[in-house]
Amino acid sequence: MAKSLSELGVLYCHMVEPRWDMSGVNKETSYTLAPMKKAFTGTFIVAGGYDREEGNRAVVEDKTDLVAYAPLNKYNRDTFYTSDPVVGYTDYPFHENSTFGPLFDCTPMHSILTN
Repeated sequence: MAKSLSELGVLYCHMVEPRWDMSGVNKETSYTLAPMKKAFTGTFIVAGGYDREEGNRAVVEDKTDLVAYAPLNKYNRDTFYTSDPVVGYTDYPFHENSTFGPLFDCTPMHSILTN
């Protein structure tokens, strides 16, 4: 699949680690995304329970090009796939205890959209 995506010129592939499940707890598994990363020539993005240290290590060890992180605040899963442009991912407040600090502009998207 990843090779076919590359041949079609797809620029990035975003995958979720097999270790992660809906409970939010990483599980031990022998499965890995390494074959996908190797076969895909574009930007490879992984998600799935990474913290800052694990994410940095994954990039340094060439397991991925980028790491996607879940919302840093508590979230309401019911609002994830709504068509409302103001409610959901876009209205989370800045997480004051974020270890990511100034690396991200955490301005709530709804304040950008409505101003």
